[in-house]
Amino acid sequence: MDFTHFDSQGKATMVDITEKQPTKRIARASAIVIMAKETLELIKSGGIKKGDVLAVANIAGIAAAKETYRSILMCHNIPLSYCKMNFDFLSATELRISAEACAYAKTGVEMEALNAVCAAALNIYDMCKSVDKNISFQQVCLDYKTGGKSGTYARSEQ
Repeated sequence: MDFTHFDSQGKATMVDITEKQPTKRIARASAIVIMAKETLELIKSGGIKKGDVLAVANIAGIAAAKETYRSILMCHNIPLSYCKMNFDFLSATELRISAEACAYAKTGVEMEALNAVCAAALNIYDMCKSVDKNISFQQVCLDYKTGGKSGTYARSEQ
């Protein structure tokens, strides 16, 4: 397997996408946030003192997707067409965060979708840490991507 982020001398480098053709790129990622039942109830009822947890997580995820190139050092700055966040209550203790990023670009938006769910999860932790320091994140993963020469990828259930 060849890694594209190394030059001929083995030094880290940004991939040259000059000659690539833009295509519509879509990526979906998700993460599970695990917390105490009482914490999830506080989120649902608006009882977290810092404010509307999911509203903040939504904005944080979108903002993070737009700024991915600043924290993922070899990423290109991609002008996104959109980033959509979604939050689903899976159980009494589990919240699923999902993000879909889209761009018409020369390179994919997988990192933007992954960055969005991670930032949303971190903001949920920050807003709820005063009542639950045991919050954890699991199954951060790319669920789907399409566009570009590698085509479509859909995560298989494991």
